[in-house]
Amino acid sequence: MKSNGRSGTRETAIAAVALLIVLVVPFVHRSPAFEDFVIRLSAMALFATSLNLLVGNTGMVSFGHGMFYGLGAYAFALMMQMTELSLPVAAMLAVLFTTLAALCVGAICVRLSTDYFAFITLAFQMLIYSVIISWQSLTGGDQGLRGGLPRREIFGFDLASQLHLYQCCAVVAVLGLLALRHISASPFGQTLRMIRDNESRTGFLGVVLWRARLWAFTIAGGFAGLGGVLAALFVSGAYPELADWPNSGQAIFAVMLGGINSFLGPVLGAAMLLALNDVVARVTEYQGLVLGIVILIFALGLRRGVLDFFRVAWSKDSQ
Repeated sequence: MKSNGRSGTRETAIAAVALLIVLVVPFVHRSPAFEDFVIRLSAMALFATSLNLLVGNTGMVSFGHGMFYGLGAYAFALMMQMTELSLPVAAMLAVLFTTLAALCVGAICVRLSTDYFAFITLAFQMLIYSVIISWQSLTGGDQGLRGGLPRREIFGFDLASQLHLYQCCAVVAVLGLLALRHISASPFGQTLRMIRDNESRTGFLGVVLWRARLWAFTIAGGFAGLGGVLAALFVSGAYPELADWPNSGQAIFAVMLGGINSFLGPVLGAAMLLALNDVVARVTEYQGLVLGIVILIFALGLRRGVLDFFRVAWSKDSQ
């Protein structure tokens, strides 16, 4: 327990230093492109890392995780446009709504075998996407929620300013990732890894498998919703693409690129994927083709994510 306490303190200190560096950068050199990248990365990092709570920790591959990312964005944007709620309250209620949605979907999915689980989550995502497209009076249909987000202020910071939005997203992302890290390192996180490695033996130890999986699915959905809130702030609205199945594919690619077995792997993978998307989009119109080839090179060349590759190489060198 003392060791875990020291580890938690060290991780909190590292997170504080990383956040401080990110917040100081604009005061040393302003770069709108860099600030834009960090805002998008904040949303994507929470999205991909929450997915890895299922994939890397629990061994549950979800093809429909993007539904919670999209639901978080739409719930937040709708509350901001249709109610008088303050931004922090709307954000918390959007995350709560997404968490409850994950609880309902997970109650149906988590009892299924691995293959059926993956495809039933995809089916739910397609259902959510169809509702968003069809319910034009509420969601705006394929045009999305336009018109901006009113009252974009939080604790005196005007989030219409790119700098203030950058600072807010960086703080939320670091705090969210730190919370996910503590969950992953907790006894609950260790139980999830036991289920991943040997679910039969874990069941013999008295763990209720479906209940632990449901908790993991619900928590992951809530943090994906938080990422969706940041995405809604960035685009000043919500669009169907946020809840479409290719967005889930982006999160899976980020996890694969960065590393499933390293906590910061999805964060690195998200940064790499966003950077690749930006570079490839400037070079060619065949963005999907080039990006797929690059990901294949990483997958076949390294046979694991980047951080996992270096971690294994480091352990071999140490021996």
